[in-house]
Amino acid sequence: MGPDGARDDAMPHRFMDIKEVAQFLGIDQRRAEKMAQRGQIPGQKVGGQLRFNRAAITEWMQQQMHTLKDDHLDEMDAGITAGRQIQADDLILTPMLTTSGISTSLPARTKNSVLKELVALAGKTGLLWDDQALLEALNQREELCSTAMDGGVAIPHPRRPLPYAVAEPILVVAHTTGGIGFGSPDGGMTDLFFLTCSQDDHHHLHVLARLCRLLGDGKLAPGLRRAETAEEMFQLIRAREIELHEKSRN
Repeated sequence: MGPDGARDDAMPHRFMDIKEVAQFLGIDQRRAEKMAQRGQIPGQKVGGQLRFNRAAITEWMQQQMHTLKDDHLDEMDAGITAGRQIQADDLILTPMLTTSGISTSLPARTKNSVLKELVALAGKTGLLWDDQALLEALNQREELCSTAMDGGVAIPHPRRPLPYAVAEPILVVAHTTGGIGFGSPDGGMTDLFFLTCSQDDHHHLHVLARLCRLLGDGKLAPGLRRAETAEEMFQLIRAREIELHEKSRN
């Protein structure tokens, strides 16, 4: 919810000033100001003042997330946690996971079939209301820019929140037995997928930041690839998220 009680996703096209951008992205205002001055944050002059479109900021950040350094991701994660008024030690990803939404051997060999199978996996959670809307949104996002990252990982997600398509925010995790060409920046194959779909943009960015933090040290992905059961994959993610919290407190 916003400060006035309105849903965050109900205001995707409104303009924000630099202070609001910093709060939305969970970063220090000075960092946001420097980024804006360098033209690193998309904005425009309105009445002689820099203003930032919320939807454009969300789209820009989700494309940039995987390129952020660890300290930036840490700051962003902590800042969004505070902005969403949740406890600092609350788990974000684990409550979104169920073993029914995890696959150790997703039956897919092409990019299109991966997206279809991920949506089918999301349907098994019982939280997906409109599978066709989600699939179309995923394809549109991939056409804009691949969600693949270096290291054989991809995080498919819609460009915009889909509050009408899901009962609750969804996260499904899948490993394919063979690598798939998914448009990774390093030109490598992708075999580990995290599909996420949220009901508001602030939660969406929080999930992406937390995922990138978990994957950043290069330990989680190999463990997930070795896992033999959905329960084992679930416990690996849970343990890593708890470890991340403990590290942040020290």
